[in-house]
Amino acid sequence: MKCALVTGGSRGIGSAICQKLAEDKKYHILINYQGNQEAAQKTLEEVVRKGATGEIIKFDVSDAEEVKNVLSAWQEANPEAIVEVIVNNAGITRDGLFMWMSLEDWNSVVNTSLNGFFNVTNFFIQKMLRNKYGRIINMVSVSGVKGTPGQTNYSAAKGAVVAATKALAQEVAKRSITVNAVAPGFIRTDMTGDLDEKELVKLIPANRFGEAGEVADLVAFLASERAGYITGEVININGGIYS
Repeated sequence: MKCALVTGGSRGIGSAICQKLAEDKKYHILINYQGNQEAAQKTLEEVVRKGATGEIIKFDVSDAEEVKNVLSAWQEANPEAIVEVIVNNAGITRDGLFMWMSLEDWNSVVNTSLNGFFNVTNFFIQKMLRNKYGRIINMVSVSGVKGTPGQTNYSAAKGAVVAATKALAQEVAKRSITVNAVAPGFIRTDMTGDLDEKELVKLIPANRFGEAGEVADLVAFLASERAGYITGEVININGGIYS
């Protein structure tokens, strides 16, 4: 059984990625979530409706012990399963000016995006190397590439994942494992629901917010065999806001 794991796969961009990967019918989709079981269930229903198989797997990516325990138990229950694709999508924001930022808001954002990348990817990397094949896609952000005021914590976390992407890509390329980052700009999801779209659109050359499905299309391509010579890249998908 070949599997694709999407962290934070229950809603928004994560859910769109699960559904897009399901369309190829190549992978059993592992939908990770932390809090919203109902949303995870809905995503699973869509995956099945598209003709793929899948399951929900609950853990907090920032909790190293929990990640190890849950994934170890899953691997023991599915000894034949091979995770070929990892999409590190789980992330949270705790926005605010740096001078007023609490240590908790700093740590929670860094732990989810950066340590979450480590906890999940590190669990599977040796297996991927033995298997001599893999696709690792890290969801970063325009904030991690250009920096966004009011998001010093988020920009730091995503920027660190950008650097980790480039380093890890060089370590594992010989074994046909690619590691890339996808950096969305303003995408219409729950996460951007509170933003003033009318005002922000003026900053975007394409004159609109992106759709989660457009990001999912890019991720699905990077997860495919056709993208085997693309690695260590940060691909911006932002309507020209930062180019």
